[in-house]
Amino acid sequence: MTSSPAIRVVDDGAVRSVVLCRAAEYNTITPQLRDELGDALDAADVDRSVKVVLLRAEGPAFCAGFGLDWSTLAQAGEESPPGRPVWDSMADVRMIGRYAETFAKLHKLSKPTIAAVQGWCVAGGTDLVLNADLIIAGETARFGYPPARVWGVPEAPWNWVARLGLERAKRYLLTGDEIPADEAARLGLILETVADDALASHTMALAQRMARLPLNQLQMLKLTLNEVARTMYDPDGSRLFGCLFDGVARHTQEGLDFVARAGEAGWRQAVRERDEPFGDYGSRRRL
Repeated sequence: MTSSPAIRVVDDGAVRSVVLCRAAEYNTITPQLRDELGDALDAADVDRSVKVVLLRAEGPAFCAGFGLDWSTLAQAGEESPPGRPVWDSMADVRMIGRYAETFAKLHKLSKPTIAAVQGWCVAGGTDLVLNADLIIAGETARFGYPPARVWGVPEAPWNWVARLGLERAKRYLLTGDEIPADEAARLGLILETVADDALASHTMALAQRMARLPLNQLQMLKLTLNEVARTMYDPDGSRLFGCLFDGVARHTQEGLDFVARAGEAGWRQAVRERDEPFGDYGSRRRL
């Protein structure tokens, strides 16, 4: 038996849509999604009929982060090798680095990448989407990195600083606060917002407009702009640092307590208890 695909690919002229299609699971990140996404992006990069990649998602949420059902259970099941501590930081970096490197393909791809975001795009969802060249969101979309409160560090913090500036990046990562789409656009985290029912057509129109340029022009322009980002922000170094400290955050006492609580009460309850004092991410109360 094979599981259902996590990624669907659709071509519209020179625009290739890479679609997250685990709608019932809010497109949460799994090893399968990681591998299928990486393969789809690699294929788009070498296909000369493709000029622009459009990343979009099915269902009510773009991506609600890593699948905590499997990832907290995986950490809880870690066993200590004979004569060694439970946690091997370098093994952890290699593990989480596979996700970070896959997401980074959106930035490293030689062709422009555009993301169309609806609903929740939080936690690991931001690790993924902030690598896209351009992000357009429906007006009711929500962004944020709630694992900043416990059990996580962004895998590529340079994306937050490059988009928001250092002070605003600190403001949102030192609280983990939710960011509504209109605020995300005003601050520069994303390019713009549009009406929810116009998101698909608007992003496709922009992708098709870009696709009017010769492929080599698009590639040269993106490479030139990415080189500026490399010299200013050191994406590779930032990604390594982020992956290392993400592992540390998952193995602090507070991180271990979070995993234990998820095992006792379920991960939904553990997340609810983490976020309720802040009054966001689904809580009706607002502070």
